[in-house]
Amino acid sequence: MSARDREVEHDTHLDLLSWLLRQMIRIRRFEEKCAELYSATKIRGFLHLCIGEEAVAVGVVGALDAHDAIVSTYREHGHALARGVPMESIMAEMFGRATGCSGGRGGSMHLFDASRRFYGGNAIVAGGLPVAVGLALADHLTGDKAVTACLFGDGAFAEGEFHESANLAALWHLPVLFCCENNRYAMGTALAREHAETDLTARAAAYGMVAWSVDGMDVLAVREATDRALAYVRSSGQPCFLELRTYRFRSHSMYDPDRYRDKAEIEHWKQSDPIPALASRLVSEGLMTAAEVEEWLAEIESEVATEIDEAVAVAEAAPLEPVEDLTRFVTTAAGDPVRRTS
Repeated sequence: MSARDREVEHDTHLDLLSWLLRQMIRIRRFEEKCAELYSATKIRGFLHLCIGEEAVAVGVVGALDAHDAIVSTYREHGHALARGVPMESIMAEMFGRATGCSGGRGGSMHLFDASRRFYGGNAIVAGGLPVAVGLALADHLTGDKAVTACLFGDGAFAEGEFHESANLAALWHLPVLFCCENNRYAMGTALAREHAETDLTARAAAYGMVAWSVDGMDVLAVREATDRALAYVRSSGQPCFLELRTYRFRSHSMYDPDRYRDKAEIEHWKQSDPIPALASRLVSEGLMTAAEVEEWLAEIESEVATEIDEAVAVAEAAPLEPVEDLTRFVTTAAGDPVRRTS
């Protein structure tokens, strides 16, 4: 390899690590602000935070092409941000405003942006899995080479929808990338207390899928595993299963008192926080000095804080949906013909 090639490779690697780190910080700070706004009753309803799991969101979603589809779960703020859904649009949705990405009708659990092929979160556990298979079937039938990535938790693995979806995807040779965010507790029950077999990859492989696990706290490991999985799905047209072994630092939701885990366990997992881990890697790989990383992180934090403040201001000033529009998309307008099928 020439000196120029090494220089280009160095710059490319540094650019990738920089993007990954910036996106994880954006997601972390956005969710911390959402927790603050929820406590102030400016955000209402349910709120499920992915703090601690940012490496999965950024590592998986960042590896996808723009024409690939994404189906998410109710813990999807990080997925939407990593996909490029504007923060202002997401924050407005959190506030229930008409300018939100789902028109203010979905809230935290139903972020949606068809223009970016982000087909939303889903409040029903495992509810997105059949949707993902349907999207992949549509792309397959039209000859589109897109992959549909479906993100879901270990709790969804226990639902019939996962097994039906996995079976159909394998049987019909559909380009689905099943991404299980295994945070070990689903809603509040330890994996070993609800699954007789805790090796999720072995169970997924029983459907004839290639399946493997990866450290979900290491964003580069997630990115590399996703790249490998996508290459396999694109070349074979077959589904693939990734188990992303991660951990959420916050409770299941803002309503959850989190009494099912030892505090010492949470503190232990915080030692694997993906954000400082990647920052340290910049130094250990000789890409930056410790002083350069510290200065750069301060710049990112300042830029992200400004972005969040602007998103909140825009959301607070945005209009609510007019009361007269509440039945729009729900009922047929008076006098409109009712379409019937035989």
